[in-house]
Amino acid sequence: MSPEEQNFYRTLVDSVARRYRGAGRAAYHFARGKLRHDPVFAAIFTGGLLSRHARVADLGCGQALLLALLLEARTQHEHGQWPASWAPPPQLEMLTGIDLSPDAVRAGKIALGERASVRLGDVRTAELPSADAIVMVDVLHYLEAREQEAVLARARQVLSPGGVLLIRVGDAEAKLRFAITKVTDQVATAFRTGAWPRMHCRPLREWRRLLERFDLHIRAEPMSAGTPYSNVLLIATAPP
Repeated sequence: MSPEEQNFYRTLVDSVARRYRGAGRAAYHFARGKLRHDPVFAAIFTGGLLSRHARVADLGCGQALLLALLLEARTQHEHGQWPASWAPPPQLEMLTGIDLSPDAVRAGKIALGERASVRLGDVRTAELPSADAIVMVDVLHYLEAREQEAVLARARQVLSPGGVLLIRVGDAEAKLRFAITKVTDQVATAFRTGAWPRMHCRPLREWRRLLERFDLHIRAEPMSAGTPYSNVLLIATAPP
């Protein structure tokens, strides 16, 4: 991003973070820090990955940060404040977030109000809405292999023709960077839940093969800029 785009993005993030003040200081600071420092959020906008998708579902949404960012981006764009080099944010018809954490869901509800459906649920069993875009960031490796396949099959069933799955995973073949990624996720989860999670990871080539089984065209983008991790964003597009 250019310096001007970086300044705009920081202003956008600060506006989104303020939506979480009503959920408490921890929710506010988490939103601000996560949106500023996790490269996946900026990449979605600078790459226009959701610009043509009006119905967005975020599975394992946490505090629904992406949905809040989409809403704020739409507001800024409608007021004529948007970088000319970025694709416009989507015309939003439906926003749905599903997460296991009651605290995260509460924060998401406070931040988004009536403009989105943020609900408590397990992505393995929750009813999934029909969507043009389905996002799963750092979700699948917490599920066993068969559960990963079942969740992807369910997501594929509700994905519209020409729709996109955005899935961030860690590449298990990345050696030291993957080890750092895995341990960081485990420590963060243990701190949040009080339990050390088991994780079920795959090399990037296996993630690609798995998604290709669902008649999806796969593009992989590195998603660890500025971090020591082995994250990759899989952009899986359904045929029109």
